[in-house]
Amino acid sequence: MTQVSFAAIKPEQATWVGALDFDMRPGGISPRRLPAWTRPQVPQGLDVMLRMPSGVRLRFETDSRSVAVSVLVTNMKMGAQPKRPVVFDLEVGDELLSRSTTEGNTIVYQATGEFEVQRGQPATLTFDELKPGPKVCELWLPHNAFVELHSLTLDPGATLRAAPDDRPHWVHYGSSISHCMEALQPGHIWPAVAARRSGAALQNLGFGGQCHLDPFVARTIRDSGADLISVKVGINIVNMDSMRERIFPPLLHGFLDTIREGRPDTPIVLISPIYCPSAEDHPGPTVPGADGKFGVIGGSEELRSGSMSLSRIRELIKEVIQSRGDPALHYLDGLELFGEADVADLPDALHPNPQGYVRMGERFAEKMLGSLVAASGQRTI
Repeated sequence: MTQVSFAAIKPEQATWVGALDFDMRPGGISPRRLPAWTRPQVPQGLDVMLRMPSGVRLRFETDSRSVAVSVLVTNMKMGAQPKRPVVFDLEVGDELLSRSTTEGNTIVYQATGEFEVQRGQPATLTFDELKPGPKVCELWLPHNAFVELHSLTLDPGATLRAAPDDRPHWVHYGSSISHCMEALQPGHIWPAVAARRSGAALQNLGFGGQCHLDPFVARTIRDSGADLISVKVGINIVNMDSMRERIFPPLLHGFLDTIREGRPDTPIVLISPIYCPSAEDHPGPTVPGADGKFGVIGGSEELRSGSMSLSRIRELIKEVIQSRGDPALHYLDGLELFGEADVADLPDALHPNPQGYVRMGERFAEKMLGSLVAASGQRTI
């Protein structure tokens, strides 16, 4: 067999998509979704989320009939809940092949806020019986676990070379509803579904709980070379009650201004929040109840002056777009992706279930991304 350490893979052998930095581990490497220069500025909560490689993949061409990956994964679970398998997808042409493991480390959280790390072993996942001849592969890393990548193994004498990609580069920024930890597999997070349907090359900057218009994220998008950009903002601001009406529009303007410094004509789609029953007409913060469903916390009205509901945030986003006079800036109401009629697929009253995420991806491809890809002059699938 031909075995290559992930840490030793060269640019002419394969291309990392969506990984802008790496943590170097004794046994391998762990991808990060923001560049190294952001490290001193990143809050701890965001650091946790950017180390989960939602949307990250390794793109390469090989004539091997099998592809195996040796990894050490770490996922999380609450108390006595069963441990979810960690899934890797291999995209080969129109096929999306999946392999999973329950090996590895587990971080067990308790309702008290305490946690325990249960150590486990590395695992090897093998995608075999691939078609003969050269083929372009994209190895999608888990969207909801930490990953330490050890080695990539191919058939004896198999080729491994970088695969050019002429698809438009789409950068998406959002919250947990773009991170999609509830999805069953990495190729079924909604941005991945939309990208694969529309023929775009996704870079996912969806960070669970952490979409607060951080300036270092805007600078990352500005410098990304993106052909298409989308920003789905609002729900985390309500979840944390992190902004009031006085500050949200200027910060959104500033975020867009920073992106426009490097991408003056690139199409940008601003997406408002999807449906969230408790926060539609009431400000946050939101917390899960004993039944696992999220709801808003009531409070002193005089202290909450300027706090925003989701319906108000949607109005403010539209006002920002109208005031800018930017012909390449588009609006998509999040309720068109997931609205009140979809509430059966919102089990915790905040996050869609796996079926809801797939439907969101299909709708975004149909309503927005497909036409932007076509307008970019690139191919579509």
